[in-house]
Amino acid sequence: MTLIKQLQATDEFVGFYLIKELEVKQTNSTPAKEYFDIVLSDASGQLPAKMWDVSQTDKETFFPMGLVKVQGLVQLYREKPQVKINRIRKVTPEDGVAIKDFIRSAPISPADLIHTIYQVMDSITNETIRKLVAFCVAKVDEKLQHYPAAKTHHHAYFAGLAYHIVRMLEIGEFICKQRPFLNEDLIKAGIILHDIAKPEEMIAQLGIVSDYSVSGKLLGHISMASTWITEAALHHGIDLSSDVVLGLQHIVLAHHNLPEWGSPVLPQIPEAVALHYIDSMDAKLQMVEDALAMTPETDAWTPMIRGLENKAIYKLNL
Repeated sequence: MTLIKQLQATDEFVGFYLIKELEVKQTNSTPAKEYFDIVLSDASGQLPAKMWDVSQTDKETFFPMGLVKVQGLVQLYREKPQVKINRIRKVTPEDGVAIKDFIRSAPISPADLIHTIYQVMDSITNETIRKLVAFCVAKVDEKLQHYPAAKTHHHAYFAGLAYHIVRMLEIGEFICKQRPFLNEDLIKAGIILHDIAKPEEMIAQLGIVSDYSVSGKLLGHISMASTWITEAALHHGIDLSSDVVLGLQHIVLAHHNLPEWGSPVLPQIPEAVALHYIDSMDAKLQMVEDALAMTPETDAWTPMIRGLENKAIYKLNL
């Protein structure tokens, strides 16, 4: 089977893939004709694809999260690879393929990631902070085991959110040792809670986001997480105006740093400043790591990375 990361311009290929996204669109011709705008994926990466002149039967046959066998041609469109689908059919039992084989997943098992998160949560020495964190984590419960951290930008795969949290906790532990003026309990809590509402913001199956929920579209994960902290404080009878509650809410609300990036407030306590850069570092380095992993070995440059201001990364030959 030809992996997506191995496909290059002018390649003709046949292989099994997952339809990650599918949308019916119309051409600009007269009369307009319908076509599929598709994202094909496997465990090695993803590529945009087009299937022209689709029929009513095609529209009733192919859907997102379906496994298909594709015969296609890789073309360049605006200097980026894109697949022209010549033939496509649904996978049959005789093909011997399973959807789990096409899903990207965190490199650490979800069980180990969740164990680490709960260990760190239990290590928080401030009882009030620990109670607030535990209440919020319980709201997502089993979803934390498989949800991605984003739709496309970073950690956008099975258990990506838990992996993102654990990697941030590792960075946070180092930062707190290097900068002991930081409150370690607040750093741990902020890391665990900063994206904790992502499973309620997004609709995902097997680590693939199909859409954003109504509350995700209207409120977003940042404000939702802040509200959860309020709920936790009310549940435990904790003063809403206490420094613990205000500090934890501020860390969550400020972690995107700027209003144009989604933060309603700027970081104004030390731990909020630290959390923003811990989050940014892990997210951006993961974007680079993922781009490198999905780039064919014969290519010297990765594709442009949207989260890095559309910069490509060069692979030094060392």
